[in-house]
This record gives sequence, structure tokens and C-alpha cells, in this order.
Amino acid sequence: MIGHIRAKLSCRACDTVVAAPAPDHAIARGRAGAGLLAHIVVSKYDDHLPLYRQAEIFARDRVSLETSTLSGWVGATAAALKPLIDALAADALAADVLASDTLHVDDTPVPVLAPGTGKTKTGRLWTYVRDERPFAGSRRPAALFFYSPDRKGEHPRTHLKDFRGVIHADGYAGFNELFLGGRIVEAGCWAHVRRKFFDVHTVTGSPIAKEALDRIGQLYAVEKTINRSPPDRRQQQRQLQSKPIAEALAAWADTTVRQLSRKSELAQAFRYMRARWTALVRCFDDGRLAFDNNPAERALRCVAIGRKNYLFAGSDAGGRRAAAIYSLIESAKLNRLNPQHYLTDVLARIADHPARRIAELLPWNWQPFNATRAAA
Repeated sequence: MIGHIRAKLSCRACDTVVAAPAPDHAIARGRAGAGLLAHIVVSKYDDHLPLYRQAEIFARDRVSLETSTLSGWVGATAAALKPLIDALAADALAADVLASDTLHVDDTPVPVLAPGTGKTKTGRLWTYVRDERPFAGSRRPAALFFYSPDRKGEHPRTHLKDFRGVIHADGYAGFNELFLGGRIVEAGCWAHVRRKFFDVHTVTGSPIAKEALDRIGQLYAVEKTINRSPPDRRQQQRQLQSKPIAEALAAWADTTVRQLSRKSELAQAFRYMRARWTALVRCFDDGRLAFDNNPAERALRCVAIGRKNYLFAGSDAGGRRAAAIYSLIESAKLNRLNPQHYLTDVLARIADHPARRIAELLPWNWQPFNATRAAA
């Protein structure tokens, strides 16, 4: 319990009584403090604890909090963070988040309750990740999430309307229109290629799939030696070491696939690789490009784990709220911040923080009062 002592003073001349103003709360007239609100939000969206489980945990400590109360607090917390969330999603700051020559892009399904039907529909959460650490870039890492009620290609086109550069993607056909005109270029994902052969080898033990895995493993071995090196060195070593390995892989694949049944999963794995070959080898000519799209997949891991526990979002509004809070939490983690300490500090300050300086509270700009406590 935190007590605030507010001195009251009276004026003998005019009989006026004045008191120090009460401190602002994260939730207007709310009883929950910033620390509790941050704990609930992080428990739900990062630790994957549905609100009814949190209520049971509080009950074990003899704290009676109804699920409806917790739900109201989550909504009120999102409302309190709205200026920061708006800043994150606004065009100028979105351009800042997307102001990288390279982006990792991916999406994942999320069940959403369909009103009046008693059933769920399938919404999507999209993530756009900037991570320049592998090539020693200067921009801080960031993750931006968006929710959409479906998977139409118009959504990434809207999200990336101001972006110019290269996106790392998984070959989803909805991205194809992005590449028309050359404003956005595709870089392929070797992890997706490897996964195709891995799945075949796991089921069948195919020696051909094993050889494909070994050849791709040689490429990853080169990547391990150049991680966090400047772009020039990465490009040089890829040209010297990786490109010959890839060319030998392509020649072997073209010879081998002719000997396989066209309907076999192994042949499909080869065709998947060769169909995306231009995008896959683009990284050999640009040291800034990543070898795979794993940064985006790691960012979406929280969603994949969370939906197993909370089963579905309550509405499209709940999906948008989740996307906003995921953006703050995942960006905080990318910048090596403890998300609960970060949100506690932000919720305690945001009511009094000047609106024109709201960008100071974004994870990659934030300066906490206690830097040691905020470190992950």
C-alpha cells in the first residue's frame, strides 16, 4: 500500500482552503497501481496466463479479483497507453520503425470470437521486425504488430505503403503485389527451405533429404562465423564461401529431382527451394540481408504460445489491443528491457508526460528513472 500525504492550507483572510493536487493514476479513479496493471498485462500477453488463471492465483493469496475486474483493467490499461500506442502506429513513427532498408515480415492466425454465433473466426496478427544487430547496424531493434480480421494481401500493402527496401518473407502469395514496380524486393528464408527437408527426413529417414540438410547446414555454418560482422565482410565471405556451396546445391537439386516422383513430398521440397531461388540467394550480394526470417518468427512465438492458453480473442477490438500491447512488450524485449518494469514505469509516468514528447517513452528511446531495475 502506498500512501500519499497531501497538505491542506487555509487562508485566514479569504477563508480559502487549498490542498496539493492528488497524483495522477494510470486508470482514472482506479484502485490498481501501475505495478499491478503492468503485472496483469505482462502475465496475459507475455507469460500467457489467461485472466481466469490470474484470478485463481490472486485468490490463493486471499486477494479477491473477479475476471471481469481484471478484464476491465486490461482494457483501461490499453486506453491509458493509447497515446503511446498511437505514437507507435502513427505514420511518422511507423516510418521510423520501418525506416530500415531491411525488414522481417510474417503473420500468424489467431482465433477471434464471432459475435452472435458462439463460434470463432480466424483473424491474423502481422509482425514487422527491424533487427540490424546481425550486421552491426546502428538502428535499435523494434517489433510492430498489426491485427486484421482476415489474411488478404491488402493488409501488408497498407502496412508497408511508405516502406522502400527488402523484406524477408516466407513466400506467401499475398506479398506478391508488394514486389511489383521494384519499390520492395523479396529476400527468401533458408529456414523455411530447411524445414521442408527436415520434415521429410523425420518421417521417412530419406538419405536424399539428409544430404540436402547437410548442404544447407554448410551455409548456416558460414553464417555463424560472420554473425554481427559489418556488411562488407558478410558479403565478402558469402561470395567466397556460401555462393559456391549454394551453386553446387542447385546443380545437385536439379539432377536429383528428376529421379523422384513429382507427387512425393521430397520433390515438393526441392521445387519449393528452386521456385524461390532468386530470393534465397539475394543475401549473397548484400551483407545487410539476413539468411532467414527467424527474427519475425521469434517475435510471433509469444502469440503461438499464448493462443494455446487463452484459446481466442474476444473480438476484433481485442485483437487490435493485443497487437498494440505485443508491440510494446516485444520491442522492450528486443531492446533487453524487462517488459514488466518498462510498463510499470511508463504507466506511472504517462498521465503527466507531455504529449509532444510521447516518443521518449517508446522502448528504444525510453530512459527509466532506475536503469538497473529496468534491465532484463
